[in-house]
Formats: sequence, C-alpha cells, structure tokens
Amino acid sequence: MKRIPLHEFALEKGYTQAAVLLGLSQGALSKAIRLGRRIFVSCHKGGVFSAEEVRPFPSQNHPKRVA
Repeated sequence: MKRIPLHEFALEKGYTQAAVLLGLSQGALSKAIRLGRRIFVSCHKGGVFSAEEVRPFPSQNHPKRVA
C-alpha cells in the first residue's frame, strides 16, 4: 500500500481527477491543500483510493484548565 500526501497525489493525478478518485469536489480538494491539512492518500488493491487526516490528539487547540 502506497501512502502519499494529498498535495502530491493532486499534482500526480491532476486536481480534477484526484477529486473524482476520492469522491469529493475539486473545490474541497483545493481548500484542504490550501489550508495545509495533513491528509494522506493510500492506494489499495484494484486501484481504489482512500484518504485519512492526521490530527493531534486531543484535537482541541487550547489546553485544558486544571482546577
């Protein structure tokens, strides 16, 4: 299974084709890349593609207050 960053996948396949392969609009693909989201695309057997986003855990940007 090959795993590459979304922006590289889009450059390799072309933005429109990459969006079709992932089941999203070209605008959504472009926005995710523009915002710098950490999304990786995997190629599975039979030419099926999937994408997953790597996010910090917990996903909240602010620290929790301790009483």
